[in-house]
Amino acid sequence: MTTPSSVLLEELTWPEVEAALDAGTRTVVVAVGAIEQHGPHLPLVMDTLAGDELARRIAERLGDALAAPTIRPGCSGHHMDFPGTLTVPPEVLMDTIRAYCRSLDEHGFEHVVLVPTHGGNFAPVNTVAPEVARELDANVVALADLDELMSLQNEGLREAGVDYEEPVIHAGAVETAVVLAVAEGLVRTDELAVGHEGDLSVSRLLSEGFRAITETGVLGDPREATADAGEAILERVTAAYVERIEAERDAV
Repeated sequence: MTTPSSVLLEELTWPEVEAALDAGTRTVVVAVGAIEQHGPHLPLVMDTLAGDELARRIAERLGDALAAPTIRPGCSGHHMDFPGTLTVPPEVLMDTIRAYCRSLDEHGFEHVVLVPTHGGNFAPVNTVAPEVARELDANVVALADLDELMSLQNEGLREAGVDYEEPVIHAGAVETAVVLAVAEGLVRTDELAVGHEGDLSVSRLLSEGFRAITETGVLGDPREATADAGEAILERVTAAYVERIEAERDAV
């Protein structure tokens, strides 16, 4: 049997997955995304698109891993004032994560890595990860520190020469840059406009909803985005997450 050319679980046949496991593939990366508003210039699939890309890059960089299909939708109630947003209750998302982990554990994966790419998913992931880890043989690794992720993303902007920082990231320079790097045609460049800038309360965003903060659903200035910055952001996050995963696997 030839070696599969893809790290994407969904593109493989079951004999190819079986062969990968027999050959030593023991890690699977599960992004936890969303379908929600990202202003007038980015598609609803933004967080899932980022999850797809990060999971693929992480699996490829590890060299002995696969990327599972990104979980979607997520916990996006704070975006429901904007048409098209889909949301599920935290318990539904956590049950879905449990089901993913149980399935992958049963097939023989020894490390399940959870990578949330939407802010509303971080708390559910952090809640369910230790719970499901206690019932499985697999090691469950939750890369779910939102502050760390936003810091890495802002570092990527700076590395690409963009002199701009977003204290809370949503539909501004960071996420627009990522879409420019991954699927440029999905960015409505004629709709780029600055949104709410400056410090704000994340708890207020979650309790009152985005419409209470920004009429367009945008935080920051998407006009600062470049495709090169998007590539730098993805590279920065991928490198940091791979380092963390390797450390977690070595510790088991």
